[in-house]
Order: sequence, then structure tokens, then C-alpha cells
Amino acid sequence: MSAPQHEEPASFAFDAESEAKIATIIRRYPEGKQASAVIPLLYVAQKQMGRQTGSAWVPRVAMDVIAERLGMPPIRVYEVATFYFMFNTRPIGRYHLQVCGTTPCMLRGSDEVLRACKDAGGLKGYGDTSADGNFTLTEVECLGACVNAPVLQVDDDYYEDLDYESTVRLIEALKRGERPKPGSAIGRHSSEAAGGATALTGAEQD
Repeated sequence: MSAPQHEEPASFAFDAESEAKIATIIRRYPEGKQASAVIPLLYVAQKQMGRQTGSAWVPRVAMDVIAERLGMPPIRVYEVATFYFMFNTRPIGRYHLQVCGTTPCMLRGSDEVLRACKDAGGLKGYGDTSADGNFTLTEVECLGACVNAPVLQVDDDYYEDLDYESTVRLIEALKRGERPKPGSAIGRHSSEAAGGATALTGAEQD
């Protein structure tokens, strides 16, 4: 089955907020090496689309603008945008639910996190966007927070130590327009043991 069609905007221009960020980014690279800024500029474009449309993605016309700005062939920008999973090349929902399904998260209950996303978010499965446009569901590889598995990334935020009920509460809060504090759902501090620190607490030094 072919992928659903989406409408590309006819044009794209960086807004003032993006231009300020781009000016800072470009200064990081030596003269003649501006093409190295392609990844951060793609990210700036994606964030701008999120601000302007409620869907954080990078249309092809934005890639063309980036190519012109950096003096590189458009195909080189397309290659980068389609290679890295952090760039969305088609519209997504207001909230991007990214479920880590690799071994540590799977062993700690990522299937229940997935089930909660589907039930509470009105989603059929990976790749789906809810009918209300609020959520897009994606499976991702290791998010690097294995000690606090299972992990759900919402846009740029990590929610950790989840189970079915805490994931449902998170999604219901997002529906209300609330943004719960990222981190552990069980109050774990950093990556300590679930019951709290067990070493170097001060008592060992007496």
C-alpha cells in the first residue's frame, strides 16, 4: 500500500526567530564550510514549522531554502533529512509519541506503553496519526535511557519508568494542553536505584 499523500507548501521562508538562531549557528563554522550546518538548519526549519502549523516537519521547499543558504546541492540536504530519524519529512501530529522498543525497554514493559498510546491517543499503531491531529505514533531505536526503561519520548522530552496507567495519564494531560514535567514517572532521581541511593550517601564516610 502506498504511503498517504500530503500537501507540500508552495514556499518557505525562515522567520525572524529562526534567522536569529541561524546567524548564531553559521558563525560556528569556518568560511567555506557552511554546509556542515545542514543538520542544525534542518532542525531550525522543523521547529519553525511546529510553531507555525502545529506540525513539526521539514517540507521539501524548506530543504531547498537550506541548500541555497548553505551553497550546496538540494539532493545533499534531502539525503541528510531522510537519513536521520529525528527529521520528519511529512506532517505529524501536535505531539510526537516515540516509543522505544529495543531490548531494555521491551523487557521493562514497552508493550504496555505502546498499548496505552494506542488506547488513550486513539491510534491504530506505529505510523498512525490520530483523527484529531493531536498524536503521531512512532517506534524508535534505543533512546539511551535504558536504566529508567521503559521510555516514551514526546517531541524532545523523555518520560521514563512508565507503565500503562502512567502513560495514559500523560496522554490525557497532553490532550488537555498540559505539559507534564519530563523525567521519571516514579520519582526516581536521575538514574539512581528505584528505591533511592544505596552508595556514597554520606553514612559510608563516617
